[in-house]
Amino acid sequence: MGNMEMITKMVINQKRSFSFRLRRSRPGDGGSTHSRNSNNNSSTCTNNNRCNSPLTANSTSMKLEVPNSAASISRRSSIYKKPDKDDSGLIHIVRDIDLPLMSFNDQYNIEKVLAEGCFAKIMLALHRPTQTQVVLKAVHAELTTTQEFQREFHFNYELSHHRNILSAYNVAFQTKDYYVFAMEHAPYGDLASNVGPNGLHENACKLITEQLSSALGFIHSKNLVHRDLKLENVLVFTPDFSRVKLCDFGATTRKGLLVHKVKHTWTSFVPPEVLEIVKNERFHCLPSSDSWQFGILMFHILTGSPPWNAADWVKDTQYAGFMKYEQRKTTKIPDNFRKFSTRLMRCFRKYLSYDPEDRCKVTEVVKYMKDRWVECRITASKSATLISPNPDQDSCIYLNQKDCRHSADENKTRLRRMMSSYGLESTLDQNAIRKRVLEWLATCEANFDTEIESLAIVDVTN
Repeated sequence: MGNMEMITKMVINQKRSFSFRLRRSRPGDGGSTHSRNSNNNSSTCTNNNRCNSPLTANSTSMKLEVPNSAASISRRSSIYKKPDKDDSGLIHIVRDIDLPLMSFNDQYNIEKVLAEGCFAKIMLALHRPTQTQVVLKAVHAELTTTQEFQREFHFNYELSHHRNILSAYNVAFQTKDYYVFAMEHAPYGDLASNVGPNGLHENACKLITEQLSSALGFIHSKNLVHRDLKLENVLVFTPDFSRVKLCDFGATTRKGLLVHKVKHTWTSFVPPEVLEIVKNERFHCLPSSDSWQFGILMFHILTGSPPWNAADWVKDTQYAGFMKYEQRKTTKIPDNFRKFSTRLMRCFRKYLSYDPEDRCKVTEVVKYMKDRWVECRITASKSATLISPNPDQDSCIYLNQKDCRHSADENKTRLRRMMSSYGLESTLDQNAIRKRVLEWLATCEANFDTEIESLAIVDVTN
């Protein structure tokens, strides 16, 4: 009985502590098959066995393992397999971790600062003991709490076994001014540095959106919401955009929890229901906000700029114009949406719906991958539209298409009717123009001088 009491006291008094170490590489070891994170190749700690700190002096024999791309791809099928049981609740438990105190110069050579914002600084560094290049995210200690840092590191680490989510290594520590954890390096920067003023090609946009929808769909399957989707949080790993990854999980929150607005984010990406929230007011976190931001990001990479500055009916006329079109209060397509196809406009209507309950899931974009997104539209004026007889169809018409069912005369008739409905009349007479051209050709033939023509031929031959 005395032994049982002693064991009980030991269990009660034991403090749960977690630290992180670099996984020892073993000969013939092909990766972290026993690790929870299959893309990080790192081991995890148990409650009873305290791990050694990754940043101690005797850790030089350990190797910081960068995930093998082939191994990552070979395991990605496990993401889509139906699990034996729902384990999404386990990811919501953010454990306390021990953050060793050190300086950057102890084991790292800072090569350059990749980016710096209000809350964090991103640095490219070389881990001297292993000669491995990593990215260190240093969050200002004065602007965050230990719990907030642990939550960001936890979600990034637990979600990074998806091939389109940035890998976080099993390394975390603190300095005098920062909380730091290590991530993989994206050689081609973020989308903000790759998207030009006119946007990207349609094929590149489809590649990017398909990968991001997969990453966000995986996050939503874990009952989490990213809440900060923007160009700066999408990293590029190949020049043709065949491999992009989602990053920055500082605002990631469990679905349904009460949250505040995300600070220092682009206003153009904020959903209307969040923009209307007054300062310091809390609201329920829902995946529909990610769907809205996903639709804004699609438009941004296709055109090079967001569709509006803010989702405000009064202050932003571009947003007000799209909302009238989205709610079918007008048939006029907004000017900045006129280049898109009918199918893509239907897609935008689903993602950018004013009512969050009417927005589609982020994964629904895969239904539109085989469709054409950008079309060449010919219109007589910016205000010219065609009222469709079917209200369920988008009110738009495309002229001079290869697969157009209407003949050229029918298109002209529709265009003339469309212009007349807005009080626009064409004064050009095609028969008169044709007659004038024929008369000009006849005049040229009558004034033809054979001698001058023969001299010109001689000069050319010589």
